[in-house]
Amino acid sequence: MKIIFIKDVENIGKKYEVKEVKDGYARNFLIPNNLAKIATEKNIMLIEKEKRKEDKNVEEELKEIQEIASKMDGIEVNFSVKIGKENQLFESITSQKIADKLKKMGYEIKKNQIKIEENIKELGEFPVKIKFEHNLETEIRIIVTEDK
Repeated sequence: MKIIFIKDVENIGKKYEVKEVKDGYARNFLIPNNLAKIATEKNIMLIEKEKRKEDKNVEEELKEIQEIASKMDGIEVNFSVKIGKENQLFESITSQKIADKLKKMGYEIKKNQIKIEENIKELGEFPVKIKFEHNLETEIRIIVTEDK
């Protein structure tokens, strides 16, 4: 039986792929679980239309993310913190604090998008990578200074 996959099915077929499978497998598993449809001309046309629409949405999303990444590239995020007698920080700069500060600056970034090896625990400048969907990334600078 010829079917069109609606969703990816591991080791069997990818979404929008048209493939020949055994009748029983299609009727008893793929079709009842909304993983595939019978490949009629009407269904093929509908799926192709849906695929074009999805591709267009992905393109638009990619453009938006590229725009945000280019705006963020190289920005500086300043943190003013209290320090002790031996220049140790009383607080560390975490990915959550960076995300909160970026939100105040107008960038909607989640803490899991911020890639720092370990929390920042000293004064200075630190490069930090921000990872976006579609394998895009940008680098910002975190500047930690003494709060006077």
